[in-house]
Amino acid sequence: MIDRRLSVAPMLDWTDRHCRFFHRQLTRRTLLYTEMITTGALLFGDAERHLRFNEAEHPLALQLGGSDPAALASCSKLAEARGYDEINLNVGCPSDRVQNGAFGACLMATPLLVADCMKAMLDAVSVPVTIKHRIGIDDMESYDELAHFVGTVAASGCRIFIIHARKAWLQGLNPKQNREIPPLQYGQVYRLKQEFPGLEIIINGGIETLDQAEMHLARVDGAMIGRAAYQDPWLLADADRRLFGAENPVSSRAEVVEAMIPYLASHLEEAGSKASHVTRHMLGLFNGQPGARRWRRHLSEHAVRKDAGAAVLSEALHLVAH
Repeated sequence: MIDRRLSVAPMLDWTDRHCRFFHRQLTRRTLLYTEMITTGALLFGDAERHLRFNEAEHPLALQLGGSDPAALASCSKLAEARGYDEINLNVGCPSDRVQNGAFGACLMATPLLVADCMKAMLDAVSVPVTIKHRIGIDDMESYDELAHFVGTVAASGCRIFIIHARKAWLQGLNPKQNREIPPLQYGQVYRLKQEFPGLEIIINGGIETLDQAEMHLARVDGAMIGRAAYQDPWLLADADRRLFGAENPVSSRAEVVEAMIPYLASHLEEAGSKASHVTRHMLGLFNGQPGARRWRRHLSEHAVRKDAGAAVLSEALHLVAH
């Protein structure tokens, strides 16, 4: 059974397999998510490349983007066969590309279709199937509309809802603005938990610290951290102790770097690989620490070079220590 008290949000261009392996050095218990992968990419593209992950990444969830129940069911089967612990449907992304494909946040306008999608996915696999959505879109203003959406989707059998406590404006705001401008309305998510006590409710949006995550856990079942976990990843290093009652896997940032050196060396043995594929996710590891700027600068300047090897991490660590 997956413990969703803390998770790291699916983030396009960020939470790839290298990022997830890095995060896993900091926390063994936090649930990790892939970037959103469309059904088309899996059914008509390189499914093996898209679904690839390291066994160390468990517990791990795959986030799918799509709106065709049959396609989502087929992709769910692929994900289960590949070994994912959970499959999640994206009903929260507001980008133009997603809207043009008629999935993501715009699906909140069609709760019956979303329920059909969820039922098809649930029927296809035995692993948990979850949904991530907003509290509303465009003129969908009221709590009653949100509750109707959740109730309709819950009728499909879905029991786990990850809710970004902001509306999405599909017209007029770009994805970055949609992460910042619509006000956070945590109270609506808390109310859903009160009125749907049988559902597992995970809250997302604006959570930047473990203190804030713990505050939300007094009201809902889980907290999902997004950009803060990427930009200041060390905040994850105390998650296992504080939120899961377990031992933290590392006691220093240097330990994390040492663990990543053999991983990077292995990656560089693959055709077409670059050191920066891995190191770009590690730039924030020393945020707020003496030498953080030297760390970032060395990796930014040297890891992008064609001949960069795993030693680039040792060199950057040496600069931090001195």
